[in-house]
Amino acid sequence: MHEDVNGTWLRRFGPPLESGVRLICFPHAGGAASAYVPLARALAPDVEVLAVQYPGRQDRRHEPPVEDVDRLADLVAEALPTESGRPYALFGHSMGAVVAYETALRLARDGRRGPLRFFASGRGAPSLGPGRSDGLRGDAALTAEIRRLGGSRGVLDDPELMAMILPALRSDYRALGSYSWAAGPSLHCPVSVLIGDADPLVTPDEARTWLDHAADDDGDGTGGTMRVFSGGHFYIDGRVTEVAAAIGQDLRQHIGKDNELTEGATIVGV
Repeated sequence: MHEDVNGTWLRRFGPPLESGVRLICFPHAGGAASAYVPLARALAPDVEVLAVQYPGRQDRRHEPPVEDVDRLADLVAEALPTESGRPYALFGHSMGAVVAYETALRLARDGRRGPLRFFASGRGAPSLGPGRSDGLRGDAALTAEIRRLGGSRGVLDDPELMAMILPALRSDYRALGSYSWAAGPSLHCPVSVLIGDADPLVTPDEARTWLDHAADDDGDGTGGTMRVFSGGHFYIDGRVTEVAAAIGQDLRQHIGKDNELTEGATIVGV
């Protein structure tokens, strides 16, 4: 890890880059930073991916999980290297989209350098209220839900792996179940919305509500983009190359607009 990267909260899957854009990724409920290894490989070497590692999983499994979205966002915001001089974007999938959103609001509130762009995946905007499964409780119900969403059968069918994952899954759903959106200012950047066309948790129309929270930097009245991929809730697993291309295309829009981007910087995926 470079000295500006918090080794407790952030994981890098690839060699560090001296310049260019960073994409900071937030995992889904029960997920861990390693969920973004394929995306990091697909974006390398032009975009440096840093994935947030929540407490209570993988190498942080001995730490108590954080069962409150607002508290989790407070802690992540403190850990992000926003003052390093490197431009960055935020990407959150499912629960990760909510945590990333609340993190972005805290950065703006504190007057810190904000993201170039916000990527919301597999979730409707917080203004819609609780998600369809946010209130689930009990191991049987949580396991059934992850199976319904297309979670890895190799994990779901392994009792030892499930015993390791369930504490984080329980805490994440408790965090989602207690989360309440408070109306406030829009994000200070454009938003890119990504969703699978067969996602049982959110429809394209629901996902599109993220655009209501976007800054209209271009003056075109949109404040962002919306893309629907073939697949379910975990559509990214089968569409990594396409998702990387979409991220690259949207980040490319900021080259030349933000003088913090280094001259000659390239973005993969176009």
